[in-house]
Amino acid sequence: MWLGWNIVWLGALLMGLNGTVAWASDIQHHRYEELVRALFVVQSECPYITRIYSIGRSVEGRHLYVLEFSDNPGIHEAMEPEFKYVGNMHGNEVLGRELLIQLSQFLCEEYRAGNQRITRLIHDTRIHILPTMNPDGYEVAAKQGPEFNGYLVGRGNSREVDLNRNFPDLNALMYYYEKTNGRNHHLPLPDNWEHQVELETLAVIKWMQNYNFVLSANLHGGAVVANYPFDKSRDPRIRGKTTYSATPDDKIFKKLARTYSYAHSWMHKGWNCGDFFDEGITNGASWYSLSKGMQDFNYLYTNCFEITLELSCDKFPPASALSREWLGNREALISFLEQVHHGIKGMVYDNNNNPISNAEISVAGINHDVTTGVDGDYFRLLLPGTYTVTASTSGYLPSTSTVTVGPAEAIQVRLFRVHILSKKKTDYQ
Repeated sequence: MWLGWNIVWLGALLMGLNGTVAWASDIQHHRYEELVRALFVVQSECPYITRIYSIGRSVEGRHLYVLEFSDNPGIHEAMEPEFKYVGNMHGNEVLGRELLIQLSQFLCEEYRAGNQRITRLIHDTRIHILPTMNPDGYEVAAKQGPEFNGYLVGRGNSREVDLNRNFPDLNALMYYYEKTNGRNHHLPLPDNWEHQVELETLAVIKWMQNYNFVLSANLHGGAVVANYPFDKSRDPRIRGKTTYSATPDDKIFKKLARTYSYAHSWMHKGWNCGDFFDEGITNGASWYSLSKGMQDFNYLYTNCFEITLELSCDKFPPASALSREWLGNREALISFLEQVHHGIKGMVYDNNNNPISNAEISVAGINHDVTTGVDGDYFRLLLPGTYTVTASTSGYLPSTSTVTVGPAEAIQVRLFRVHILSKKKTDYQ
């Protein structure tokens, strides 16, 4: 059971178990070769809990490397959730890239030091860290450096395409389905979508298809706020007007955003970069409407709940600012990661105890379903409360249970057994 994780970790971020202060005073920016070297150093220092793999290449041929942390790297363990962090989607927004390198080093070092919190996190979670989604754009921005970097220089990939406006637009379809009582999850991709997106976007979508991610954040810069879906407004654009565009999971998304904001040293204060965001959080469309973004795509196409973290006023802060930013974000990065263990999880079996993949898990009153993975396991993020949960799939009778999620309980596990509706062969076609 995942219990006791809300206990305040007093001093653990600054003090190692041996009492030595873990100051990060010499953080520097990493060009592509230096980033790759840093990841492989972490992997060499923690070989039994890490794995490096590439999800594809950028337009200019740079690998999009992911560093995985797990007690069984390379293996999905049933009922162990998958989590991801994505950095540097916009090439000139570089703080997230550096924070994820530091986070990788921190996880390795603290695990080796016997830190119980980090050890439990790595043993009970499969963590995937993609420090840069846009290595080509970063190299363009890095040539100018912090002093002369413009607002747009290096933002897009080498074809100058904004990758956060490059995912298939599923919002329009979702908003139509809301009016017609249509499908509420895993919406279909348009025809020929693979030829309509950039190589980096294609790699990330294939990544999402191959891993059953539960929770995610993508790290940006230019503001300091935790942004949650939907990013795209339901209403036609009216100049100078923004409208709140809530998902069916609006309450849990607010909670996720607040988790990061309040664990961050100053985000929750609201006033940052000349802007004010109450509690340091905002609905995306309420701030400004954005089409074809990655966080909405995660929610509408996969089981993954993603938020966008805007982490610095300067898109390309000087190296002298990186240590302060790391100390300001470190607890928030860990606390947000821990949220993947809130809600319910379980297995869906048939009457012969065979796991059933792609079964739909619905929660009464929340019009957004999730599905089981290839091993028959499911994960559903929920706030504390009592819920009616149903597992259903073609050819079987649905199975319904009442589940109570308590504030002190990180996971409520319920085992579903879905009975065969009919033994006729046609029922399985």
